[in-house]
Amino acid sequence: MNKIAVVFQSKYGSTRKYAQWIAEALSCDLLERKSVKVDDLKVYDTIVYGGGLYAGGVSGFELITKNDEKLADKNLILFTCGLADVSQACNTDSIKESLKKAMSVPLQERVKVFHLRGGMDYSKLSIPHKAMMGMVRKATLKKDPDKRTQEDQELLETYGQTVDFTDQATIEPLVVYVRSLSDTECGD
Repeated sequence: MNKIAVVFQSKYGSTRKYAQWIAEALSCDLLERKSVKVDDLKVYDTIVYGGGLYAGGVSGFELITKNDEKLADKNLILFTCGLADVSQACNTDSIKESLKKAMSVPLQERVKVFHLRGGMDYSKLSIPHKAMMGMVRKATLKKDPDKRTQEDQELLETYGQTVDFTDQATIEPLVVYVRSLSDTECGD
């Protein structure tokens, strides 16, 4: 039997939505990062961790990176959630490079990573995040219009609005991978 936990940290809701979908698909425990200590994870064989992408890091992922040795016998899966279009290799390559800085080489070799696309509600952004998005917008406006990507154009068209790119179907590769690890029965 493979006991599984989905642990997540979500600031604006997209990561939470994905974590709930994954936990439902795997019929396993769903744990919010703020209430989890590493010792709580001892009872699980597989830990799926989800966090939003912020300034090159994954929110709350230090639970895993700082406790690698305590989790050495666990199957570790990470899903990232951000606004970037993960169907574009340049975006996933950038995420991978950031993750390399956050994880030791042995941990990089052990963690299976999936990237999911989130959303944004500008009205709910914190002041620093609003400022950051304003700077991204300004930088995008300075680009030659002929050299803007489709993602650049989407940002300009939706700036200040609510956008939601979450898609339940995109969790399927992660779910299939976790199921492949062993029997999917989990939780109590």
